[in-house]
Amino acid sequence: MANATLTRVVLAHHISGAPTPADFRIETVPIPELAEHQFLVANDYVSADPGTRSRLSPGASYAPPLQPGATIDGFSVGRVVESRNEKFAVGALLTLGAGGWATHSISNGRGYVAALPDLGVPATAWLGALGVPGMTAYFGLKRVAEMRAGANVLVTSAAGPVGATTGQLAKIWGAGKVVGLAGGTDKRRWLTEEAGFDAAIDYRAADLDAQLAAAFPEGVDVLFDNVGNAMIDRVLPLMRPRGRIVVSGMVADYNRTPAEAPGLHNTREFIGRRLRMEGLVVFDDLPAFPAAQAEVAALIRSGQLKTREVIRDGVEALPALFSELFEGGSADFGRRLVRVNGAGA
Repeated sequence: MANATLTRVVLAHHISGAPTPADFRIETVPIPELAEHQFLVANDYVSADPGTRSRLSPGASYAPPLQPGATIDGFSVGRVVESRNEKFAVGALLTLGAGGWATHSISNGRGYVAALPDLGVPATAWLGALGVPGMTAYFGLKRVAEMRAGANVLVTSAAGPVGATTGQLAKIWGAGKVVGLAGGTDKRRWLTEEAGFDAAIDYRAADLDAQLAAAFPEGVDVLFDNVGNAMIDRVLPLMRPRGRIVVSGMVADYNRTPAEAPGLHNTREFIGRRLRMEGLVVFDDLPAFPAAQAEVAALIRSGQLKTREVIRDGVEALPALFSELFEGGSADFGRRLVRVNGAGA
């Protein structure tokens, strides 16, 4: 596209502690000519993901750190506007795992790139319940937690897109009880009144341990954790024999170095209770995504699965939108997205 430009958000410098908008820089640069097998996507929506924080400091996480000047990670949905790849024609609607915080993305089709079938849901659902958050919930429960009817399930960071989908799927799949941990009255009310959780507890409550024990007098079968070690450690004594712990995210620990992150102290519970704890990288389940997405889309269409989104306009909004994920007191909750390139509401 001759003389065309793209706007992107790059890492200004490696981050120590909680991120702020000042840690990022907005750039407008020419769109380079496409190489053979590449195609250009004009992004409609781009996501802000808490897991990205693990790549913004020098130490390696489960993915290598980004370097200053690199475009920030983000999933995107958009349309192909130029192509030198016969598999991705102009006009195709795609989701990209490495679209990044940018108005346009260039890809060669490798990695997580998928054409979107018409499943009767909004395009933004492909970045939420049908995207990595929803698939993390789906396969975290089905494969890692070996979800069974009657199970007692505790979900942390339950008002986030992963947690909210997890709790709802657990109920749909026959859980005996689903309890979510979330901060603030609005989030807890939404979980119980809209998303169908049996109860929601404020994770900041002074008597949290007592509330958890009262909520689960028979113990917890599945802990689906999106928070980190401190929460896992305090729930370990409540786990039932042969309970399963899914380590999905560590939002409370992303801003800490490994030395600063709390450890696990109640590890003796693993022996006596025969517990199993397993981390989840959802792309291990990529071949099974289409069937799972079709199932979840049907639940959205029927109204059985509720979703929430926070949508702002322009890639320039991403640094603040992302930073708010780690502030704890934000009134907004749901999947965090920006709308770009004139995408429809």
